[in-house]
Amino acid sequence: MILDSNKIAAHNDGLFTAHKNKLVFSVSEIAESEAIIKKLVDFQIAIPSWALGTGGTRFGRFPGGGEPRSIEEKIEDVGLLHALNKASGAISLHIPWDTVSDYKSIKALAAQHDLKFDAVNSNTFQDQANSEYSYKYGSLQNVNKAIRKQAVQHNIDVIQQGVELGSESLTVWLADGSNFPGQLNFRKAYENTLESLQEIYEALPSNWKLFLEYKCAEPNFYSTTVADWGQSYSYVKKLGDKAKTLVDLGHHLPNANIEQIVSILLMEDKLGGFHFNDSKYGDDDLTAGALKPYQLFLIFNELVEGMDARGMNHATDLGWMIDASHNIKDPMEDLLQSVEAIMIAYAQALSVDRKALEIAQNENDVVKAQEILQNAFRTDVRALVAEARLRSGAALNPVGLYRELAVRDALIGERGLKTVATGL
Repeated sequence: MILDSNKIAAHNDGLFTAHKNKLVFSVSEIAESEAIIKKLVDFQIAIPSWALGTGGTRFGRFPGGGEPRSIEEKIEDVGLLHALNKASGAISLHIPWDTVSDYKSIKALAAQHDLKFDAVNSNTFQDQANSEYSYKYGSLQNVNKAIRKQAVQHNIDVIQQGVELGSESLTVWLADGSNFPGQLNFRKAYENTLESLQEIYEALPSNWKLFLEYKCAEPNFYSTTVADWGQSYSYVKKLGDKAKTLVDLGHHLPNANIEQIVSILLMEDKLGGFHFNDSKYGDDDLTAGALKPYQLFLIFNELVEGMDARGMNHATDLGWMIDASHNIKDPMEDLLQSVEAIMIAYAQALSVDRKALEIAQNENDVVKAQEILQNAFRTDVRALVAEARLRSGAALNPVGLYRELAVRDALIGERGLKTVATGL
């Protein structure tokens, strides 16, 4: 399904006057508004292929119909999102869920939808049908060298597939760990994992990066072999310049200071990118900004400050992606909401008066520093975000147009009511 640009234009015509009135006020209130809008136009957030279907929990799953049944339909769905917001210009594939047989046709389809291929993701947290060995007791950490070799080769195969698609990064998330004291020798598990990662790292093309994601717990609940940012950092520091830490917002213990983690990793040139979501208890994978919008803003505040200090390009020098599970929402609507929340937090961070904040910090003026940040957070930047969409040819109200056009009903009509997205 391809959206007719005339329908987007007609939608925008109906909202244009109200939007312009809001924009005039916002520009009068927010310094450097034009520069912020231009940065928003350039900023893109990749969509993971696995987020296009209904998620679930270990208790059940309630599919919503019209889910993508193939990699081609996943690309079409991301193309729909990108047409609506012009901020979702990349898709991240998960191998083997999204194994490609005809690279030429898949790349042509992606180009038709103005999409690039973001990081490719390996999968050693599930046993695959054609695998000789099981990952029940771990993959890269496994005590059995043959199992480790199988997992390493899978990652190398994923890199090779990514090269064919034009991707330039590999994301590795490991479920490795233990559930009971005594089950695992922590030191040997670390050494095995490092040795395995080194083999994968050696297979990276010169222009590629390896992103090592961490997670405090689940599916193992006593220990996790890459449990936090410090453990990830210790691995990527040993691997080399092309290895970076990937931060998933839901992979921390409750109340972790993620913004401080981000600042330190940026300072050390070891921050690779983000998986955006939101949570209350653990890896809840809820809509970005749904529960903790101030935390999301504070994270972007550190990102903007740290990237500017290093002279980095906001749009291209880190990997930006959503990683969420849509258990009761329409996945497409949820993704549109997440992108909007991320763009708002980014715009708010761009609006912070950096010079005034630095002065307040240097003078130990705690109240002033807090006021500067909270004033930026409380400023309504939605008109700037909408203006960035308008200039890019997207919808002023993406969720509204999605519903006006009854996109989900159309997808159900094309694909059926009882479809299940591949990989879920």
